[in-house]
Amino acid sequence: MDGLALRPTPDRLREALFNVLAPRIEGARVLDGYAGTGAVGIEAMSRGAGHVTFVEQDRRAAALIAANLEKCRITGGYAIIRTTVLQAIDRLRSEPAFDVILLDPPYASDFHEALPHVGDIVKPDGVVILEHARKSDAPQAAGRLTRVRELKSGDSALTFYTCRP
Repeated sequence: MDGLALRPTPDRLREALFNVLAPRIEGARVLDGYAGTGAVGIEAMSRGAGHVTFVEQDRRAAALIAANLEKCRITGGYAIIRTTVLQAIDRLRSEPAFDVILLDPPYASDFHEALPHVGDIVKPDGVVILEHARKSDAPQAAGRLTRVRELKSGDSALTFYTCRP
């Protein structure tokens, strides 16, 4: 889409992500935050996720997610929320917690704003994954989250968090 600055997760990094997540995806409730094109959430659905909530603030990107879901002939098992991730977290507190939360904020953004709060909407045995620029260090802890793993590929990194009790 012209004028829409999206940075899709590179295929190699997405493959590594889902290799790690494979045992957790079947039937999972997944949040795709800063969803962009929706590729990561759609990949989760193709691998058996039970429900994916896409959160995307930009209306053009949200429309692109809907179009991509339609192209993939996905007709249910998802929701698209057009708001900021921080506002979505407040809204989602009253819903069942998520098994997997994927956050892929723009690399120039301050991802520290939402990260401490996602621990409030992930299951105690769930996982939060933050995609970020390799040169930007992700925190060791944020809110109820503790960093447990990091994968690096090219200019990108995936940092995995679990909840502290």
